[in-house]
Amino acid sequence: MKVLISGASIAGPAVAFWLARTGHDITVVEQASSLRPGGQAVDFKGATHRRVLEQMGLWHEINAQRTPAVDAHFVDATGRTNAVMPHTFSGGDVEIARGDLAKLLYEHTADRVEYVFGDRIERMHEHADGIDVEFRSGRTGRFDLVVGADGVHSGVRRLAFGPERQFVKYLGYSYAVVGGAKAAAEASDRPVGDAPDAPDAPGVPGVPTQPGLWYNEPGRLAVIGGPKAPDFFVFASDDPGALRHDVDAQKRLIADAYAGAGWRVPEMLERLATADEFYLDGLNRVHLDRFTSGRVVLVGDAGYANTLGGFGTGLSIVGAYVLAGELAAAGGDHRVTFANYDERMLRYSKVARSGNAGPFLAPPSRWRIAMRDLTFKNRLMLAGMMKLTDMFANDIALPEYRELAAVAPVR
Repeated sequence: MKVLISGASIAGPAVAFWLARTGHDITVVEQASSLRPGGQAVDFKGATHRRVLEQMGLWHEINAQRTPAVDAHFVDATGRTNAVMPHTFSGGDVEIARGDLAKLLYEHTADRVEYVFGDRIERMHEHADGIDVEFRSGRTGRFDLVVGADGVHSGVRRLAFGPERQFVKYLGYSYAVVGGAKAAAEASDRPVGDAPDAPDAPGVPGVPTQPGLWYNEPGRLAVIGGPKAPDFFVFASDDPGALRHDVDAQKRLIADAYAGAGWRVPEMLERLATADEFYLDGLNRVHLDRFTSGRVVLVGDAGYANTLGGFGTGLSIVGAYVLAGELAAAGGDHRVTFANYDERMLRYSKVARSGNAGPFLAPPSRWRIAMRDLTFKNRLMLAGMMKLTDMFANDIALPEYRELAAVAPVR
C-alpha cells in the first residue's frame, strides 16, 4: 500500500518504522524544515512500552542516550527543599530527550522511507480507491491511506474529522519550555540550596545532572534544571491558542503571569527574554470516540493527547505498533484494521481522555501545594500513585503480531 504520514516527530516515524518493514511504500511529510532538536524529556514505563521498544530494536539505544536519573526538589522561596519527587515517578523506567528519540526513529527509517521536510497537507479528497492529496508546495499524489501523526493541533484531523474546537479541550493551564545553550549554561550555574547533587548517571551531554528545582506559588510553577528543560513554566491562564504565531506576545503572557513571583523567577524571566529556544502551548486534551475516518487514521497526540499527562510518548509508540500489526493481520484490509485499531486504542488511551496535569503541577492554592508535597513525603501514598501509573501504562491486551516479529527482531 502507498501510505502518507503527516508528522516526523515521534508517532509518525514510529508508524513508518513498522509499515516500511512490512512492505508498504511510505512517505512522511513534515512542515518543519528539518528534524526538530531539543525539546523536553519523554519517558517510557512498564512492560508494554519495553516490549514494543525491544521489538523495534530501540531499547538499548534509548538507554544509551537516556537523560540522567535525577530527582525533583520542591523548594520554597529561600531554596529550602520541602519534598522530593523521585525520578522513577516523573521519568518512568527510561527517559530520553524528545529530539534524541526523534533522531533515533529517523535513523532507523530513513533508508526505507521518503521524508519530505518543509511541506504539509493542504487538502484531501477521498475516493473509493484512495485519497488524492494536495500539498502546500503544489505537489499532488494519490495514497491508499493517510496517517495523521501531526500532534495535538493536527491538520489531518481538521481535514478528515472537523474543526479543532470540536475535539480539543483547553484545560486552563499553559506551559512553556525555555531552552538553548544560553539558558542551559545560565541555569546550571546556580546554587541549589540544600538539594544535593545527583549521582553520576549516563545522559545527554549538556543536560544538567543536578536535581531540578520546582518552585510553586498558587496557580504557577517555575522549574530550573533537571532533564525537562533549562527553564520550565506551568501556569493557569486563558487559552494561548490565539498567540500561537506571535512569540513576543507569548513571552509577554508569561511575564504577566509571573509578575511579582518570588524565588529565582525574575532571573528566569530575564533568560526568557533572550532565549534562543522557546515553546509555549496550552495543556490540551483530545477527545474522540474513534480515531479513524474513511482511509484516514490518527496516531499519537493527534488522536489521544493529554498534555504533560505522562503517557503521550508511550501511547504513540504502542499506537504505531497496534496499527501496523492490525494492518498486517488483516492482509491490508483497512476497514478491518481500523475497526480493530479503534477498539484497542480507545481502551488503552482512556487515561488520556481524563485528568489534568495542571492542578498537580501548579496547584491553585497554598493548601493544595502543601497537600501535593505531602504525597511525596508519605511512602504509602507515593507507592499507590506509582502503582496506578504503571497500571495505566500496561493496560492493553497487546497481541503478538507474528507478522511484525518476523521483520523486526530484537537487537
